[in-house]
Amino acid sequence: MVMLETGLSTAMNAKVIGTGEETIVLAHGYGGDQSAWDKIVPDLAKYFRILVFDWLFSGAVKDQQLFDPEKYASFDAFADDLICLLEEMSLISSPVVFVGHSMSGMIGCIASIKRPELFKRLILVGASPRYINIDDYEGGFKKTDVDDIISNIESNFQNWTPGFASLVVGAKDKDPDSVEQFTKCLSNMKPEHALSVAKTVFYSDEREILDKVSTPCTIVQTTGDLVVPNSVVYYMQEKIKGKSSVEFIDTDGHFPHLTAHQQLLDVLTAVLGLSV
Repeated sequence: MVMLETGLSTAMNAKVIGTGEETIVLAHGYGGDQSAWDKIVPDLAKYFRILVFDWLFSGAVKDQQLFDPEKYASFDAFADDLICLLEEMSLISSPVVFVGHSMSGMIGCIASIKRPELFKRLILVGASPRYINIDDYEGGFKKTDVDDIISNIESNFQNWTPGFASLVVGAKDKDPDSVEQFTKCLSNMKPEHALSVAKTVFYSDEREILDKVSTPCTIVQTTGDLVVPNSVVYYMQEKIKGKSSVEFIDTDGHFPHLTAHQQLLDVLTAVLGLSV
């Protein structure tokens, strides 16, 4: 196990933007880094303190040795890092609003189960508890589809990244800059880290945690997400114990914060009770 010589907040490039009384935590997904939130941070920072950071697998993290594939073979360790980060940044005096994209949605759910007093609301953007179809559950992928993704990452990661980025961002013709941004972030990951995290994400099954989530949730979903089918959204809403609601954004792709940021801001400001 790698020991941190500096604090976790330093290792994760964590910073707080804005001076509002309430804190919003923005957590990126697989292959990303905190720059994924750049289009919405300036507006939110007018009203809130915004915590942004990079998960340790991110290519933006300076010390790549800090990511331990064995430790992070489940979302549980990420949830522990999130809790430790909030404590280290002194953001535990009042509960935060947590916005988690993709894999970070489930990480936020797990953290809220461990420490419910830390979270006022979870906003889950493109989140899924399981990606592989099974029995009467439609996760969006056959197991062979996921096996192919893992095989492609393992055999030639750099050749795989542009096609995957284009597919999941879903805006190659309309918004090539967003596709390029995610491609660059994804390519910056160490291939072995990309492989490890992809296995953690795509083979995960967190369905059993949903009925333990008591924090109010808003599930945000695009109408055309190739990664997460709409059926998953309603499954999550039904299973989550706490009060939950669903907000759809009329756009394609898995990254509304990149390709439809104004629509996402509209949803966030409505959910958070702002009139801007």
